[in-house]
Amino acid sequence: MSNFTLEGLYAITDSVLMPNDNELLGRIEAALRGGTRIVQYRDKSDDAEKRLRQAKALIDLCNQFDVPLLINDDAQLAKMSDAAGVHLGQSDGLLTAARDLLGRDAIIGITCHDSLAFALAGQHAGADYVAYGAFYASKTKPNASPAPLSLLAESKAQIKLPTVAIGGITVDNAAQTLAAGADMLAVVHSLLAAEDVEQQARRFSQLFSSDS
Repeated sequence: MSNFTLEGLYAITDSVLMPNDNELLGRIEAALRGGTRIVQYRDKSDDAEKRLRQAKALIDLCNQFDVPLLINDDAQLAKMSDAAGVHLGQSDGLLTAARDLLGRDAIIGITCHDSLAFALAGQHAGADYVAYGAFYASKTKPNASPAPLSLLAESKAQIKLPTVAIGGITVDNAAQTLAAGADMLAVVHSLLAAEDVEQQARRFSQLFSSDS
């Protein structure tokens, strides 16, 4: 198990929103300065050279803030870049295979959509956290099935893992999502498309401190 505490603001990169290295690193650095506690690199392109270069650059940046960098859907890239771990969807390969590849200390999260059954299976397979959503209308995944906020409390009762809420999270709905039981809030556009990313990250982060 990793030494990182899995809670707080969880930033996910977007290759359309941040199309080049400077934009990517600049916005993520601002998010980290504002209190982001975990970062996921998400790039669905087939440009392997770019993805490895950007992943390594993000790891160097995240290390300065003692924040883990996870790779979306690609355990091999996580291994090659020496990332802290990987986030897997339901169609992204076996969690046990990722664990074998990355080792016991890697952080492995799993997408569970609106399903406690997926979460229970992930817990049994050795996941470090479970992610549910979308809870609200999402620009990143507009066709995602809506998940009820009550799912977070149900998860707390049955799943002994930290929970991530994702999908349309904003500063306005973040507090109610935390109150419902989320440990981490995964945010893309509402954080990284903000005019002042650092200040927006602070707004989110303050909600966690007031929640404790």
